[in-house]
Formats: sequence, C-alpha cells, structure tokens
Amino acid sequence: MQPQAHPAIRIVNASKSFNRRAKALDHISATVQRGECVGLLGASGSGKSTLLRSICGLERLDGKSSSVELFGQTLQSGGVLSPNIRDLRRQTGIIFQQFNLVGRMNVLSNVLSGLLPRMPLWRSLSGRFSADEQLQALQALESVGLADYAFQRASTLSGGQQQRAAVARALLQGARILLADEPVSSLDPETARRVMDLMHHLNRSQGMTLVVSLHNVAMARRYCDRIIALRAGELVFDGSPMELDDSKLRHLYGASTEELLMDHNPLDAPPQIPPRQVLAA
Repeated sequence: MQPQAHPAIRIVNASKSFNRRAKALDHISATVQRGECVGLLGASGSGKSTLLRSICGLERLDGKSSSVELFGQTLQSGGVLSPNIRDLRRQTGIIFQQFNLVGRMNVLSNVLSGLLPRMPLWRSLSGRFSADEQLQALQALESVGLADYAFQRASTLSGGQQQRAAVARALLQGARILLADEPVSSLDPETARRVMDLMHHLNRSQGMTLVVSLHNVAMARRYCDRIIALRAGELVFDGSPMELDDSKLRHLYGASTEELLMDHNPLDAPPQIPPRQVLAA
C-alpha cells in the first residue's frame, strides 16, 4: 500500500498576539485536504485574515509549538519561516478584498506579475517576459473570461473583473492552493456570485485547494465542502455546512449572529459551472 499523500495544509497550535489584551489566534489546529473547498467564517475581528496570512507566511505565528505545513513541507515553525519559503509561497495564491492590482498597468502586465516570485532578480527588476510567458498569461485571462481586456488599464475594470484578474494572476503563478480573504465582500450580489462560481469551478475542475474567508453564511453553505468558524481567535466549529444550522450559529456567535447571517441575495440554486456563461459579466 502506498503512503497517503500529505494534506494540502496542516495547521498546528496556531497562536498569534498583536497586543497583551487579546489573542488574534488562540491555539488553532486544522487540516485541509487536497482539493477541498473550505469556508472560513467569523465576525469581524475573529482572526480569519490573520489565519490566512499565516498559512502563506505573511504572518509569523507565536510560540514554539505553532507550525504550518504545505503538502508535508514546513512553511513556518515556532515563528521561524522555512529557508524554502519562496518556493512554498509559489504554491499558494492569495487574493484580497482590495484586488491589489496596479491601476495604471494593463491587465496582462498585472497578471504577469504572478511570475515574479520565480524569476531571477535581474529579470524581475527589468520586467521582461518572454513570448511564451505572455501567452501563458493570456491563457490564464481566457480561463477567467478576460482575454478581451488584456491590454486595458486595470483601473478601468469593474470590481468583479479586477477580482477575476487577481485569480488569473494566481493561476499563472502556478498556485495549488488559493487563499481568498473576503474576496466578494465589496461586490454587488450578482458579481459576488460570479466570482464565487469562478473559484468553485477552479476547485472542481483543476483540483485547486480553496480556503475562502466569508461573512455570508448562505454563500459558504452553498459553495463549501466544509466550514471552519472562528470566534475571538478560537476555533469554535469545524464540520460540514449542513451541521452549522442557525441555532448553532446563534449559540456559537451570540450578538454577532445577525452579521454572519446577513444575506442580500439568497443563493438556493447550485453553482453554475460552465465558465464562459458564468464569467461573461
């Protein structure tokens, strides 16, 4: 019998404090399997963003027993980043609520920036990309329905289009894990649905592991295989969406429940997978 493959993400005893009064993360342990789609829920200040940033090494955890592994390789342990952190980060794409595109650059150049972490320093400083790399970037834009916008300034795109361009950048980077930190909270309900459809499609069609931080419980129930819920830095739920009913949410979150249950656009139908129809707007 062959040994079982390592999980995509293993978090052990994750703790993080920014001040003495409260912990952003309080001894959290969790495992995310390859190809899994996990929704990260919690009210504002619960620790969701800190946990996502810790998974890709943008935050260093506290304590000697805290660690994060990606595909069986240590990314950080005891607050010390791995010497191979650059290689490990290439496997992890992260997208934020603010899109993080350079508005004055065209969309293609923004997507090509996903290659910078694996380029020699002299090439990254010069910003030179080969014809093959540019073709790969165009193919990534095609996969998210933005090929026609390749030479348009990023600042002229809508919010949903900018978020899809950020996903294309992660694809070109070669990410096997996609971390999404409140990726749809600044979008209107219909655009939010289309961006979530895109990420769900990549999860299902390419086996990309997806961990997405959300405020909308209905959206998490619709798209995610599993939900991890945080409250004040503590892990208070880890299970299937069906197990997290409204009564359990009220028990776990108290006064914050209404914020979590906020749903501007009910999402009762299953996700629409065909990308060319989903990504047109």
